[in-house]
Amino acid sequence: MELAFIPSPERGVVYLGPIPLRGYAFCIIIGVFVAVWLGNRRWVARGGRAGTVADIAVWAVPFGLVGGRLYHVITDYQLYFSEGRDWVDAFKVWEGGLGIWGAIALGAVGAWIGARRRGVPLPAYADAIAPGIALAQAVGRWGNWFNQELYGRATDVPWALKITSDTDGRVPGTYHPTFLYESLWCIGVALLVIWADRKFKLGHGRAFALYVASYCVGRFWIEYMRVDDAHHILGLRLNDWTALGVFLLAVIYMVVSARTRPGREEVVEPGVSDGPAGEDDGDVEDDVDLSKSAKNDKSDKSEKTEAKKT
Repeated sequence: MELAFIPSPERGVVYLGPIPLRGYAFCIIIGVFVAVWLGNRRWVARGGRAGTVADIAVWAVPFGLVGGRLYHVITDYQLYFSEGRDWVDAFKVWEGGLGIWGAIALGAVGAWIGARRRGVPLPAYADAIAPGIALAQAVGRWGNWFNQELYGRATDVPWALKITSDTDGRVPGTYHPTFLYESLWCIGVALLVIWADRKFKLGHGRAFALYVASYCVGRFWIEYMRVDDAHHILGLRLNDWTALGVFLLAVIYMVVSARTRPGREEVVEPGVSDGPAGEDDGDVEDDVDLSKSAKNDKSDKSEKTEAKKT
């Protein structure tokens, strides 16, 4: 007997007149705002200028969305290009299907373009935004709940997810809520990166590498639980192999970076002072010039006074 379970929404879209409001899209949008908000706070705390994170995100987010969709379509091409399928569905992002691997890879290209335009080092920007990306993933995974997709094996645990849809090969029943597992894992990853960054003063992209490595650990076992169709290589799902490979690359980067570039960047954005007010260096120089001018005026008055006495 089912004592408890997580219910699935009856529908993942609500219509405001002719305008569809989709839960999946809302989760992605909210996640982006969370990432930019937290990233901006961390960037300013590192000595950067407020607004820089958002300016670079204008480049990173569209690139990331395209990259995420491309990865999904390429690795699950049979969903769109096999017999009986409509290739136009490959463009329907709102129906779900964004691969985090492609989103991070192409999003990094967009961030690199934005960072170059702002004149800031990409590794420092990546370190600042890393926990925010993890939280964005935590929020974004709830989009899978709205779409009743990417769940795990059948189970009768009290926190099981109840699937009611029977479209696209779904079988109604209760399953492991892998979307929830990954959401909670990503929150833990964000907290881990924030803690480690404060304690060890991670720099030169190592906070971002820690995010990548720790996310891959969780993705590996969560991916192994999923039952949706996927390509398998030597008994493992393709995303498991991807997680394993990316994990190794992230760990290697952390080790090599710590040896070749220890410590943290002292300046993350040229032209911004390290003071709490975040004043521009130019403003500080102006203050110094005014101070010097005031001292010179006092010196001139003193000389004139001494001359009169003489």
